[in-house]
Amino acid sequence: MENTTAIKLIDKIVNDLDQTGINTDTLIDDIKKLRGYALEEQIPLVVKVLRLTYEHIEENDTFLIPMPEDEEDEFEVEAAVESSPVDSLKYVISLMRNLDNKINVADLKAYRDALNNF
Repeated sequence: MENTTAIKLIDKIVNDLDQTGINTDTLIDDIKKLRGYALEEQIPLVVKVLRLTYEHIEENDTFLIPMPEDEEDEFEVEAAVESSPVDSLKYVISLMRNLDNKINVADLKAYRDALNNF
């Protein structure tokens, strides 16, 4: 995202997740606010992922979507450590800081598909 206020909000959300975990009181409002910035910048993928994310959190009181696996990593440990809900949510939100990165966009699409199929 290009908007500096949106970037600061992304940083705030990630910091809040570090501090308090998934606190639905402020988290959902912050995600909805961030979605407004994505609407202004006309980034449909981010708008969709953010909507699906806060709806998922409202329904489940947590974030149950795991981080996408790196399909290109040949040296992946067989017993991969499951990502925590907080880590996965921090990751999906932080992906939105740099949408010029093709991997970030691909991971956002993976989150979109996982949220749709949940």
